[in-house]
Amino acid sequence: MAKLINDIKEKFNKQYANIDKRIVVCGGTGCIAGGSQQVYEAFQKEYKKRGLPYTVEITDGCREHSTYISKSGCQGFCAQGPLVSVGDIFYTKVKVSDVEEIVEKTVMKGEVIDRLLYVNPTDQKHCKTLKDIPFYQKQHRILLADCGKINPEDINEYIAHGGYEGLAKALEKGQQFVIDEMKTSGLRGRGGAGFPTWLKWDLTRKPQSKVKYMICNGDEGDPGAYMDRSLLEGNPHSVVEGMIIAGFAIGATRGFFYIRAEYPLAIERVQKAIDACYKKGLLGKNILGSGFSYDLEIRFGAGAFVCGEETALITSIEGNRGTPRPKPPFPAVKGLWGKPTSINNVETLANVPYIMTKGGAWYASMGSGKSTGTKVFAMTGKVKNTGLIEVPLGITVKEVVYDIGGGPLHGDKVKAVQTGGPSGGVIDGDHFHMPITYESLQEIGSIMGSGGLIVMDETDCMVDIAKFYLEFCVDESCGKCSPCRIGGYQLLGYLNKITDGTAKEEDLQKIEEIATAMKRASLCALGQTAPNPVLSTLKFFRHEYDEHIKDKRCHTGKCKNLAKFEITDKCVGCGMCKKACPVGAISGEIRQKHSIDQSKCIKCGQCFNTCKLKAIIRG
Repeated sequence: MAKLINDIKEKFNKQYANIDKRIVVCGGTGCIAGGSQQVYEAFQKEYKKRGLPYTVEITDGCREHSTYISKSGCQGFCAQGPLVSVGDIFYTKVKVSDVEEIVEKTVMKGEVIDRLLYVNPTDQKHCKTLKDIPFYQKQHRILLADCGKINPEDINEYIAHGGYEGLAKALEKGQQFVIDEMKTSGLRGRGGAGFPTWLKWDLTRKPQSKVKYMICNGDEGDPGAYMDRSLLEGNPHSVVEGMIIAGFAIGATRGFFYIRAEYPLAIERVQKAIDACYKKGLLGKNILGSGFSYDLEIRFGAGAFVCGEETALITSIEGNRGTPRPKPPFPAVKGLWGKPTSINNVETLANVPYIMTKGGAWYASMGSGKSTGTKVFAMTGKVKNTGLIEVPLGITVKEVVYDIGGGPLHGDKVKAVQTGGPSGGVIDGDHFHMPITYESLQEIGSIMGSGGLIVMDETDCMVDIAKFYLEFCVDESCGKCSPCRIGGYQLLGYLNKITDGTAKEEDLQKIEEIATAMKRASLCALGQTAPNPVLSTLKFFRHEYDEHIKDKRCHTGKCKNLAKFEITDKCVGCGMCKKACPVGAISGEIRQKHSIDQSKCIKCGQCFNTCKLKAIIRG
């Protein structure tokens, strides 16, 4: 059964032996937005101009001493893109104008171009390789490891790196072996709920039905989250392989990728991966001669956040408006078109091939307690090194923010970290020593979620943050149940009063009462978790709510009705703030202290942002 896999691997390696050098251009969405596609094409043009042999695909026709110019998936270091590797040499912020020099000096002569290397801000050292960069040193990259190495559109290269060996092993060993290894691994759902993956599969396997379905949830609607998108773009075959193994384990005959339509590159690459699998006999009838037949297809999501809930997602695939259903019955018993169905998110399924090849015990050796393995996070916000990271569960918040993220972006103190998206909560500075596990996050009122991690500093207003997430949930509520539909709207009304300066102290008690009712009575997880950002900010930053209500003040200036900007004695009269003010509210002579006319000030904050001496204060 594994012969086909081994034959492809051997053939690829023989062809790859003709390659002298490899240039890898990051092909993740972030780098593409920064111009990496143009950089990729510029390398090909430069090789053509010089008459040098190169290939963009490993095929039988690879000439000896060729250079392989290939794309990769997202390499994670998004703040420094576009990223280019020449062998082990790792270049950042590469432009089309740099390509000729890279070919001339690095490819032809083996010289390193220092100005394109990442400079560690701590010691000002140039980092020649990816391993030298602090951003990567505390990560444990399993799912993301191949995203920077292989061409995501080449099934042969995926197989050459061990791909589909897990599938061959699963088909040889049988369903019970797969379930047992998944149980040993301790893998829990990476979509946010943390339900044991093996148990979900086993519950779906047990019902007697000739038709069962497997679904991959690639909808990913959290603001600031792009983990699943990057995995689908960067290593689609790992998710496809996980889908096939999962389908085999539960006895499914058909599987669906549910991917939001706003992810065109992910859709394109997953479809190419599916098509390639059919050509290789890895999908369709009698896969690898095992007797197991299984088909995969893609369905587009319309971008509804509520479709992250499994029953709403099922309803959407069936062609109806995506709204949740009461449970029980659970999808494992009655799911898609009334048949037993299992749903896992992208990251969960991407782990499966590695567990099959390396064993459940290997996976369980990583992590902390019941939170085994690694977790992919999209780290954004007020941190120097934003990007996609993969860390072992049990790592502390402080290690993630300071050792990997590089600390606060503008030097302001990091105030909080938000996890779990609109369904999550904030972690205050007193808990930065806390290990990141499913249990520890739940204890303080947050959740793991799908993996969004947003860093906030002293310039962020926590009341405004809570209102932002609640506005999102109110907009995305399907309206099917009144606790979510009405409760969310009422909760938002109270937050608007607080940020407008019209709230009373007793309103905080009403907020807590409504939030409690929503958590207990809402039909699905959207309504049940929507109050989390409000409750967690109230828990850890009650003083900011009191400041808004009692003092009618927002010291960050984010709540405009409560903001006030004043010029201090540090002012040297440079006039920059005066030029930046769009309404002429600032007056003063050159080299003399300026002042702000509060009756004209529109609280835009341009003066504050412009002043390099920090002579303007908020609040």
